[in-house]
Amino acid sequence: MQKNTHYFWAISLSEDVKKTMFMEFGKIKGYFPFKRWVHELDYHITLTFLGSAQEEKLEVAMKLMGDVVKDVKAFPLELQGINVFGNREAPRIFWTSVKQENQLFELQKQVYEVCSEVGFTLESRSYLPHITIARNWNGEEKFERDWLTMYNPFKYIPISFIADEVVLYKTNIEKTPKYEAIATYKLLDE
Repeated sequence: MQKNTHYFWAISLSEDVKKTMFMEFGKIKGYFPFKRWVHELDYHITLTFLGSAQEEKLEVAMKLMGDVVKDVKAFPLELQGINVFGNREAPRIFWTSVKQENQLFELQKQVYEVCSEVGFTLESRSYLPHITIARNWNGEEKFERDWLTMYNPFKYIPISFIADEVVLYKTNIEKTPKYEAIATYKLLDE
């Protein structure tokens, strides 16, 4: 295991959804001068971040996750807006929001509980489902919150898709794309 290798559970996105998102973000990229844009193949919705992990813990978590998701039905999700985390004038993270969906929150809670049971130290903040788009504001002028509404690519036509896969990803810092699927669990057809 590499020293800086991190793991996380996430909802994967289909190639079509990733491609559509990438095209939409390409249209607004010029308005948002962030230093690093996420590679389109790395788009995902994190369920639980594990950080670095011992092989034994990962194996137990993977076995238990199979039991957790075997009865979970695939469910619809919708991307509806853009937002930021961090300093109001120079945000650290640029992201797209996922419309509130109870099934997503229920799944995240189950994934979180399994990982906690296995002994992972997890985030204690409230879950806020999103897809990271870019990092580190690099603009010469201050970031303006109004731009989030003005340039929202999903304002009139949100992107809808079916969440049908839970994946354990490994981070490969030195590669592009960075995220490698270690284990994949299909959800039941709707």
